[in-house]
Amino acid sequence: MRSDEKLTMSDSRSETLRERILQQQIAYYSARANEYDEWFYRLGRYDRGDELNQRWFAEIDIVKQALQQIGHTEEILELACGTGIWTQELLKIAKKIIAIDASAEVIEINRSKLNSPKIKYQQVDLFAWEPDTEYDLVFFSFWLSHVPPELLESFMSKVYKSVRVGGQVFIVDSRFEPTSTANNHLLNDDGSIYKIRKLNDGQEFQIVKIFYQPDELQNKLTQVGFIADVKVTDHYFIYANATKFEN
Repeated sequence: MRSDEKLTMSDSRSETLRERILQQQIAYYSARANEYDEWFYRLGRYDRGDELNQRWFAEIDIVKQALQQIGHTEEILELACGTGIWTQELLKIAKKIIAIDASAEVIEINRSKLNSPKIKYQQVDLFAWEPDTEYDLVFFSFWLSHVPPELLESFMSKVYKSVRVGGQVFIVDSRFEPTSTANNHLLNDDGSIYKIRKLNDGQEFQIVKIFYQPDELQNKLTQVGFIADVKVTDHYFIYANATKFEN
């Protein structure tokens, strides 16, 4: 067998593994829909005690304040909208929101929780998503870390395409911090982008999880054409506000 044939077979196996894990990732968030808010609000397995919980919420407030500083925005696209934790923050500044997620279960929770005529929901796999409209603001939280490296450039290019000239993108994601996850999860910095996640009932799923450093995220945004400002909170979060200027 020629070396190029071996390389093709290896690439094919890698692609098959990636597709299998991405399907698991969608299944995980659908199965986790009723548990997702426990993570954000530090309940159940995610309760780390008063001191760490207070630290978490104080850092969440820093990110929320940065988002609110954007001010009134006509039309927002929220990718991976989830159960509405950040959609409700976007409602404070938006006239209209298009909220996209691959999971029907989380969309239904979002819809029933917020019940807002300002929001239009779409169930779309973000790896198959193709932008057809430009928005004043594109927002996504805790999603970029689930995009495999080989799909990142394509995804970020589509994000850039979906922002109007003069518009912005706002990104929130996780820093590597062992106390951010459930108390029965061991978060290892082992170099692997594939992580095991467990639900309350013991079901396990393999997902993609990448922890970006500020300079890495800055470079990713700059490479596709944004002018970006990337910041971190002391322990838990990395966030970015970037603007699209005419080339």
